[in-house]
Amino acid sequence: MLPTILDIASLRAAFADRSLDPVGLAELVAERMAAASDPAIFITPVPRADLIAAARALMQAHPEPNSLPLWGLPFAVKDNIDVAGLPTTAACPAFASVPERDAAVVARLKAAGALVTGKTNLDQFATGLNGTRSPYGAPRSVFNPDFVSGGSSSGSAVAVAAGLACFSLGTDTAGSGRVPAAFNNLVGIKPTPGALSTTGLVPACRSLDCITIFSATVGDGIAVRRIAEGFDPADPYSRTARPHPLPGTGLRFGVLGPAEREFYGDAETAALYDGAIARLERLGGVAVPFDYAPFRAIAALLYDGPWVAERLAAIAEFYADHPDALDPSVRAIVESAKRYSAVDAFRGRYAFEALKRRTDAILADLDVLLLPTSPTIYTVAEMQAEPIARNSHFGRYTNFANLLGMAAIAVPAGFRRDGLPAGVMLVGPGFSDEALAPWADALHRALGAGAGMGIERGRALPEASRVPPVASGQIPLVVVGAHLTGLALNHQLQDLGATFLRATRTASDYRLYALPGTVPPKPGLVRAPGFDGPGLEVEVWGLDPAAFGHFAAAIPAPLGIGKITLADGESVSGFLCEAHAVAGAPEITRHGGWRAYLAAESA
Repeated sequence: MLPTILDIASLRAAFADRSLDPVGLAELVAERMAAASDPAIFITPVPRADLIAAARALMQAHPEPNSLPLWGLPFAVKDNIDVAGLPTTAACPAFASVPERDAAVVARLKAAGALVTGKTNLDQFATGLNGTRSPYGAPRSVFNPDFVSGGSSSGSAVAVAAGLACFSLGTDTAGSGRVPAAFNNLVGIKPTPGALSTTGLVPACRSLDCITIFSATVGDGIAVRRIAEGFDPADPYSRTARPHPLPGTGLRFGVLGPAEREFYGDAETAALYDGAIARLERLGGVAVPFDYAPFRAIAALLYDGPWVAERLAAIAEFYADHPDALDPSVRAIVESAKRYSAVDAFRGRYAFEALKRRTDAILADLDVLLLPTSPTIYTVAEMQAEPIARNSHFGRYTNFANLLGMAAIAVPAGFRRDGLPAGVMLVGPGFSDEALAPWADALHRALGAGAGMGIERGRALPEASRVPPVASGQIPLVVVGAHLTGLALNHQLQDLGATFLRATRTASDYRLYALPGTVPPKPGLVRAPGFDGPGLEVEVWGLDPAAFGHFAAAIPAPLGIGKITLADGESVSGFLCEAHAVAGAPEITRHGGWRAYLAAESA
């Protein structure tokens, strides 16, 4: 029986033992989509026949279970992100068009074997944090249909929480990839701005927009993010990641001081925030009260300052021709841009830089911030009665993050007595995405809130999705040959204080060769796009930055350090070989790894 929540680890296990395959999963998901009680989740669902046909095509091209990182996994896409052949509406029918190509991120996920289930509803033009600003209806929290789902990525969050997708894509300019996660008991991964390409995204604020991921667990979301991310020269805001480490113990996390704690009368959500603080302390963190005032002032610039003009810039031509096509609340926000001049824009930038100087000083004493994802939740009726003011309440602790170029992971924090969920988020420096994950995963598991509607409260999350901790700022390194545990050069890692993290395999498109004349014998690992092999045995070790640099500097040619894609889609630095060096070398890929090859040679 298909579980309610479609987490990656459970689906991969079912694929591996052949109790389920992508066609069967597509059939079951299509049945769920047809029977869904909330008709506002999807704007354009993929027809049942098309979804099943896509699954069949995948199995014909890649018949081996889990032979691609996201083999057969269904995902939903917010309808301001292009999917070839499906309309992109941005929740505005007059704006709709059918793109000929996928957004860059969608293309990466499809290439990894994931299957699109449909385009999901959103606050029109991604303008809002509540999910009620759409002519296609208002998706509701899966826990109570009287309450909002959160926005603007409303349908994307509900699709995952209701078991209609394994993961989904949202976007986040001011909190849209995090607030809906809180209201539907999910993980929301908001990458560092620029880490994921926005090519093929209808912009809200082009200089700030992020494509985000909703998932059942942090491990699931991070696995998807690793596949989706990468520099895109076609996106002028794309940035190359320079990982920012965090300590493995003694994490100094900022918490709201008494003067800045605002929950709009929601004492239960405040208590859940306090509970998360206590849990993170028990996990080895150190709580440090900080002054949130300058962060709140930066957040205000996004909607109460000249940055709102960027929302008009995104749709200026369409708005000029179709002003009446906009939702009234969205139109009021977009039209407010007319109050600002170019002079105001520069003054806003000056104000931001002055505030940033203050936030930089605060962050210098902290590793991360732990904040409520939203201070409260409202019913649909309450939101529609005061659509601007109550929407702004949701963004009180989210709006600043992209202006400051920060990464964030939102996780479930528990439930109020009325059964509605609340969330908290870890917010870290730019490109701390990877380092945030072990802490966020550990906090999610410790808080015991499960995921969506399907993993019961208090029940452990799947162990296979656990994010392993990396000791104090260590850099992961993939080793494939003589540095494996128990082999001739493993002592070099141990002498440098390296930590064994895990054994795993590469993706299927790698070949392995025995390099002639090397002492001790060494393999050469080469990527071969289009090759469909078994994947190769490797180990991942962690080294601190100085040790990593020392180790990499001593690697002899033709070997070197490059990015290796693992079976779960993660891209990690590791040993690769220059292609010219394997000309004439015996290929040993069939053995599945260096250790097995040595055993065969010895026998």
